[in-house]
Amino acid sequence: MKRTWTLAFLVAAAFLALPAAAQTGAVRGKVVDEQGQPVDGAKVEIHFKGGVTRKFETKTNKKGEYTQVGLQGGIYDIDITKEGYQVGQTGGRVSLGDPTYMPEVKLKAGKTPVAADKGLDELRTQFTKAAELAQAGKHEEAEAIYKDLLVKNPSVPELHYNLGFIYQSRKDWTSAEASFKKAIELRPTYSEAQSALASVYQASGQGDKAMEVAQQSASSGTDAKSQFNLGIVSMNQGKEEEALAAFKKAAELDPANPEPHYFIGTRSMQLGRLPEAVAALEKYISMAPATAPNLAAAKQILPALKAALPKK
Repeated sequence: MKRTWTLAFLVAAAFLALPAAAQTGAVRGKVVDEQGQPVDGAKVEIHFKGGVTRKFETKTNKKGEYTQVGLQGGIYDIDITKEGYQVGQTGGRVSLGDPTYMPEVKLKAGKTPVAADKGLDELRTQFTKAAELAQAGKHEEAEAIYKDLLVKNPSVPELHYNLGFIYQSRKDWTSAEASFKKAIELRPTYSEAQSALASVYQASGQGDKAMEVAQQSASSGTDAKSQFNLGIVSMNQGKEEEALAAFKKAAELDPANPEPHYFIGTRSMQLGRLPEAVAALEKYISMAPATAPNLAAAKQILPALKAALPKK
């Protein structure tokens, strides 16, 4: 009999590792119950798997969110526990620099059956192996592992999500679309999969579909990543006002993320709002780590914008 596991895995960072210029990394994530409500006060244990025993502990806040900074790069296992719930588990590679976002973890009521531990450990081990292979560019080997895992665990959305990225890397838009759609079907609030689906539509020349997915994903108005993605899609469609509004919402929902401020600055510049552009880019530069993808561009743009400001 096939089991449906209660777990989430690191996914996006398996494909997009940042250069190791910053000294430490961080993880961020969210924990909800079976009704999708935030779980407050859950204990989050973060175990380093790099050969040296290290454990970090934190707790979720009222929004069900957790953050742990000061991590070295490498593979981590994360266990999430709270009385009255089964154990939630995730894990994967943490990159240096910007925070690594873990997919949402859903805790089920009750206790985890002891007999399930072996199968869960095997699933996690194989998933991490596939992610490592994909990151190394060995997509065919990674694909084979994901497909084998899906035979036994067809209801794990992260497997469909990561498989979709392999198809996307080959520009196999039809297969990538199917994989991301399946991940969303299994988890309707899977904002990462919604963003990935929108990017597939954008890259394959289906801008209207990309906008439709991005707007639907951002419709709740409470998810920073969905708002950021809506900003990107709107920008690519030439809808500058809509893009600016979405980036501002993303910055409001996730004040620790510097990236929305870069796009607030560049969209404000395109709209001719130079003082707003200067303020946003200055904030971005002050917040961004050395590995930030748009830091060099911001530093290049800012002096010219300041020079163009009206003289007082």
